[in-house]
Parts: sequence; structure tokens; C-alpha cells
Amino acid sequence: MDKKLNLKLMIWRQKGPKDKGAFEIYKVKDIDTSMSFLEMLDVLNEELTHEGKEPIAFDHDCREGICGACAAVVNGKAHGKLKGTTLCQLHMRHFENNETIVIEPWRAKAFPVIKDLIVDRSAFDRIISAGGYISAKTGSAPDANAIPIPKENVDLAMDAAACIGCGACVAACPNASAMLFVGAKVSHLIHLPQGKVEGKSRAYDMVRQMDKEGFGNCSNEYECEAACPKNISVSTIARLNREFMFSKLTRKT
Repeated sequence: MDKKLNLKLMIWRQKGPKDKGAFEIYKVKDIDTSMSFLEMLDVLNEELTHEGKEPIAFDHDCREGICGACAAVVNGKAHGKLKGTTLCQLHMRHFENNETIVIEPWRAKAFPVIKDLIVDRSAFDRIISAGGYISAKTGSAPDANAIPIPKENVDLAMDAAACIGCGACVAACPNASAMLFVGAKVSHLIHLPQGKVEGKSRAYDMVRQMDKEGFGNCSNEYECEAACPKNISVSTIARLNREFMFSKLTRKT
């Protein structure tokens, strides 16, 4: 039989971007340890709805650790205390009975709070639009081995492509830097022949947009790597810095 938990939740409530938020305390009982963290919030929201109160607003979609929509800081850790885990994959068996859990949104100037635990992460979309794409003809997919690519490059590209753009790296960084996110997107494309067309300008354009959005600078704290649910390495930041200098020196003014 699964163990049941009684928990005290301190959750950030904020009606809108311009409203002043504050923590509110809720108590939930008989939480099944097999539940995911988001399912626990679902239980709380059902109770609030039955009481005629406004439920907690939080982001979610696939609940399979793929989309990156789920996002919250749990007891001071982005996505919670487990390494390499999204919030939707965090299960209640990792918490103790009668534990107090503090839940708050990402804290970054570039991620303004929309409501409660939901933040606006469209800054990431604008960074991608600035350079995180390739020029490719539309049509049927090419044969799998039409373009030979060294395995080392494939592995590096796939490791970087694992980034789901959740924003945990920004939330964990003391400077709210997006360097790990941008580094992953740049590293993904520079190792593939399809990404060579925009290669000379991509890093420069994406970094310029990143700065425009108000993200902070990287100071090598490595908190981003520790918080990343897909274990993206900070080595992607080194590649980004190299590609940025190359872009700056070779781009057409």
C-alpha cells in the first residue's frame, strides 16, 4: 500500500504582471506518494474549486518531461531537488510526511510573472527567431544517410538538442543568464552541415537578442548545469563564446 502524505504548501500567488504577489499557505492531506508533483497540485486545485476559491495557475502540457512547459522553483531548486528531472516527473515519494514545501515561479526580469506560477518565456522564442534556425528547402525528407556526418558531431549535436527550453537554467543562475539555453541551441546547429549557412551570424544575432531581452551575464557559477533537467553541459557555453567571437569577426556589417 502506498504511503500517504500530509503537507503544508507555501505557494506564490499573483493575480497579474502588475499586481503585488505573496505566499499563501495551503494544507493537503492523504497525498499518494505515487502521484507526480503536478498531480498533487491538481488535487489541491480540485479542493480549492469545490470551496469556491480560485485554483493555482501553473504551466503544464505533456507531463512526460518533453515539452518543458512545467516550471516552478520547489524549496529553492528549479524543478525540485532531483537532478535531471522536470517538475512533472518529480514524484511525491521524494517528500516527507508533514513537510513544508515552498513553491514559486521562475525569478528573472526576462520572465515576467503572468499569474501565480506561470511566467512569460516568450523571450526564448525571440532568441530562437533571431538565429536559431536553418535555411532548408521544404519538401520530402532526405534519405537518412544522404549527408555523412561524423559520429562525434552527431553525438554533440544530439546532446545539445536535448534542451527543452524550460528556463530552469535562467531560474537557477544568480544573474538570470540564458547562456546555457543559447549555448545549447548554437551547439546543436554548428555540429551539423545543415547549420552552416547561418553559422557566421547565428551566435552574434542570438546573443544580441539575449542581451536585449534583459538576461544577465554568465559568471561561471555552474548552477545552470546543475538545474538543467536534460543535463546540458556548460561546455556548450564555451562553444557559444567561441562561435560568438567568430561571428563578430566575420559577419558582414
